[in-house]
Amino acid sequence: MDKVVDLFLNNNSTKQKWEELLSSLGLHDFSEREVDVLDHTIGLENDEGNLVGTGSVAGNVLKYIGVKNDEGEQGARFNKVVTALSQYLTNEGIFHSFVFTKAKYAESFEHLHFNLLAKTDQAAFLENGTPDVTDFVAEIPKVEDQEHKKVAAIVMNANPFTLGHEHLVKRASEENDLVYVFVVANDVSLFSFDERFKLVQEGTKEFTNVKVVSGSDYMVSPATFPAYFLKSPDDLITVQTAIDAAVFKKQIAPALNITRRYIGKEPISRTTHYYNVSLAHELGPDIEVIVIDRLQKDDQIVTANKVRQLIKDGNLREINKFVPETTYKFIKKNMPELQSRIEKGMNINGN
Repeated sequence: MDKVVDLFLNNNSTKQKWEELLSSLGLHDFSEREVDVLDHTIGLENDEGNLVGTGSVAGNVLKYIGVKNDEGEQGARFNKVVTALSQYLTNEGIFHSFVFTKAKYAESFEHLHFNLLAKTDQAAFLENGTPDVTDFVAEIPKVEDQEHKKVAAIVMNANPFTLGHEHLVKRASEENDLVYVFVVANDVSLFSFDERFKLVQEGTKEFTNVKVVSGSDYMVSPATFPAYFLKSPDDLITVQTAIDAAVFKKQIAPALNITRRYIGKEPISRTTHYYNVSLAHELGPDIEVIVIDRLQKDDQIVTANKVRQLIKDGNLREINKFVPETTYKFIKKNMPELQSRIEKGMNINGN
């Protein structure tokens, strides 16, 4: 009878056995990006004490689930690992979980009462527990007669909210009856989610037809989307975009009558440009993707990345050119704290 044991990956011998098991099952990515975020890992040991299964959790995301199929035991072992991880989360007071997995394993999770949110040829995204995506959408504020309105959406990290973001919101506000601005919820940015959300709210107050809402766990972020089960890192942006778009297209947009999504043109980042192209392909034709040229100030494209670099340099005068007054006041007041986060290793590159 296989037994469930805790695995401590800070022990080199344990980690080596764990990696050997997963490698034998076709999982080979053990990069810091994937492993360092794990909060808890369990193993299944057979009667001889050999590792025959494993699973981990990072926050409320199940990861690195793999079991050996000795004597047709794969199904029972899979159920045992997922059940043990779900019980661990319950004990931690977490009653809602997600899993990103190979498409072929989606049905196995569905048998354990996970609900399929999105699926591509390569990957699947499922959830279990409450509150679920139906609850998430139900809590988003709506307007009267919304089904007959022209409704658009913008998804932004806003790290921080800049004049470029304001420019995008203004354009969408002018062209639609209602605009939802979804703020990506992952707390892996220089500005915390609460800070980013408040700055977006303050920066869009003048637009009376704009509603700022949290993207919760349903705006799929590269921070949570794992690459370890994909064939190559190059697949990450393709598959993540497809999953992200499918969740938005099938779970969120229909419930809110969203038929347009606005994005900023990306002349700098190759990755973001590719994401934008892929997003337009995945969302169409049901949802029109409208690409807006980036705002420029003093012959420079306004980007949040530029603002973060200026924060690092302590250059308030330059920052003032690229952000609304509300964002500027926040940065000025909190400059020592923001610079301290950078000094402690917070990554300020990227988008």
